[in-house]
Amino acid sequence: MTASTSVFATATEMSAALKARQVSAVELAEQTIAQIEKHDAKVNAVCVRDFERGLDAARAADAALGRGEARPLLGIPMTVKESFNMAGLPTTWGFPAQKDFIAQEDALAITRVKDAGGVILGKTNVPLGLGDWQSYNDIYGTTNNPFDLGRTPGGSSGGSSAALAAGYGALSLGSDIGGSLRVPGHYCGVYAHKPTFSLVAMRGHTPPPFPPLPSTRDLSVIGPMARCAADLALTLDVIAGPDPWHEGIGYQLALPPARHSALKEFRVLILDAHPLIPIAASVREAVETMTANLTRAGVSIARASPLLPDLADGARLYMRMLIALIEAAATPDAYAANQARAAKLDPSDISLAAERLRGAVLSHRDWLTADAGRNRLRAQWRELFKNFDAVICPVMPTPAYPQDHEPDQNKRILEIDGVGVPYVDQLVWPGIATLPGLPATAIPVAMSKQGLPIGLQILGPWLEDRTPIKLAGLIEREFGGFVAPTGY
Repeated sequence: MTASTSVFATATEMSAALKARQVSAVELAEQTIAQIEKHDAKVNAVCVRDFERGLDAARAADAALGRGEARPLLGIPMTVKESFNMAGLPTTWGFPAQKDFIAQEDALAITRVKDAGGVILGKTNVPLGLGDWQSYNDIYGTTNNPFDLGRTPGGSSGGSSAALAAGYGALSLGSDIGGSLRVPGHYCGVYAHKPTFSLVAMRGHTPPPFPPLPSTRDLSVIGPMARCAADLALTLDVIAGPDPWHEGIGYQLALPPARHSALKEFRVLILDAHPLIPIAASVREAVETMTANLTRAGVSIARASPLLPDLADGARLYMRMLIALIEAAATPDAYAANQARAAKLDPSDISLAAERLRGAVLSHRDWLTADAGRNRLRAQWRELFKNFDAVICPVMPTPAYPQDHEPDQNKRILEIDGVGVPYVDQLVWPGIATLPGLPATAIPVAMSKQGLPIGLQILGPWLEDRTPIKLAGLIEREFGGFVAPTGY
């Protein structure tokens, strides 16, 4: 078996091998299925298997290739996050009450992947309600990190990142509202892209049992995951674009080309610290190594800028708006309890925990005020990206940590080089891109002394998704990228 047809080959490599008749789509699907059957008892990434229909799709891909057809994902084996509707398969979002819910139609992104020839072999595990950076639930159990089975693979797209790291297909689809694409990418050493807000239509990425209507959900996006940057661009091109249901309202999102084609042409701002949370020495070292590498490659590097929005203010605003969205579904009793607790807050308390509590009971009037603040933040980022092409910073403050299934996340403590910090406070790093809706690409850049992947994220300007993905590809070509875990 050649490198271009191994279970760790990229979609780009597999596609070239398929076109050269070095391998068939059925062979790629069969070896991926064999990889899942060999290793997934310990990883538990693929919670819903769809092998028979996947093999049917592979046979159809081989027939299409034989006719000389060319489609972006033709014959490529892949997975998708459990939260995407696929007709005939369960969509539970980890909710036990929904374990028997069967989707009646494909999500729009799934339809686009299938139309592009993708061979979907299964769905990957998620945390309850997609609300954690670990991926476990009472229906499908716990997904483990292939680099260390005792640690989290990330969440909420942790099943997808673990699948990619273990060689279960070349691509996956995930979603992101609190880092749920980027964090798993960081913890499992793979690539992930959080698109510009609303770039990819989300119809059918819907919690059961609700109908698959076009999404109006704030902050949340869906996007691609892969083992190389080029595959992110390939898959984003397949799934991006407005919902056809909205064609009559007269808009079309279009992506400009990447700003540059060579490393030395990029202007990059490096962030290695956040005012509200420390980062581990291993992550800081990865930032410093990347900074030194880029400097030697001729990249224009800055370590600070007066144009950078206030990270602390942005984090507090993000907490309020995110939790307002999440807690909108709270029961009347839970909402009343939060109101009582929030009423006791000292107005001078601007801790992240206090901001989360305020968000849980945010009035519509206060949400509009917060939204106006976000618009001002977006304008600040727009000014910054007149002087910089990208911002590179950590995805999270540590590499993957041991599984912690304490039901109340507010009681969990994250250890950062011996210092305990509130688990939920990690939101501040992914929130830098999420709140203003900016595109952000997670890339693997280093391994810790414990053998755990470390990633960074590249933020780009609004709707300029091709710029951070291009920079990710140039960094990968120059300094390396995905490294497979041992034993797979």
